Amino acid sequence: MGSPASTLVIGGETFNIQIDGADCAPVLMLSNSLGTDLSMWDAQVAEWARHFRVLRYDSRGHGKSTAPDRPYSIAELGRDALNILDALGIAKAHWCGLSKGGMVGMWLATHAPERFGRVVLANTSAHMGPPDLWNGRIRTVRKDGMAGVVDAIIERWFTPGYRAQAPAALAAVRQVILATPPHGYAGCCSAIRDMDQREAIRAIALPTLVIVGSADPATPPAVGELIRERIANSQLVTLEAAHLSNLEQPEAFTQAVLRFLKG
Repeated sequence: MGSPASTLVIGGETFNIQIDGADCAPVLMLSNSLGTDLSMWDAQVAEWARHFRVLRYDSRGHGKSTAPDRPYSIAELGRDALNILDALGIAKAHWCGLSKGGMVGMWLATHAPERFGRVVLANTSAHMGPPDLWNGRIRTVRKDGMAGVVDAIIERWFTPGYRAQAPAALAAVRQVILATPPHGYAGCCSAIRDMDQREAIRAIALPTLVIVGSADPATPPAVGELIRERIANSQLVTLEAAHLSNLEQPEAFTQAVLRFLKG
């Protein structure tokens, strides 16, 4: 049924992956946000693995995956996902990505629609400016490491109520953020800074679920609504959460995705 995390070497680069669920089940690929790793899906995997072969991975620049010290692009991150599928012999998968993972999902649904079934885009945006914001963040992590941004990240990711009620969960998230390679984080910041998929996503024809957090300051509901408007075959679900809605509302997130994927 499940397996421990393992590594794939693709083109000389290492990617950390984990697979849970029956080998014969449809594949569901999960992609993490900026500053996290594949553990961000821990609360969802047990339930989803009852229905799917769940494939999650540490994005380039994160966790135990490759983290070259240079700028990345959303296209490169998308090709990483395709290369992982190819290396595992998987012809087609469903997709669920949150924040940066949703941005990668938009690129994949636009450029490789034949490889995917249903697509979940959670707490994400097709464009995130201004460039100065990202350049400032890159400078900060290169100077001060992840400790220089961790407090601001936690504040954006979770509502005040959740932060007050779940100190242990926040401590675990903080450790994941601090363990992220600063140069890998910076590389992904460059990818987000340079991304503009607002027009390209009009071409997406795959069934798509957009999830927004009602109190998300990073990717507010309005940017999720823009994605829903521009992807013809899409629907939107709003959760009472800030940016990491799958952690703040784990059961509601899990069930919303499951209903959509099995619909």
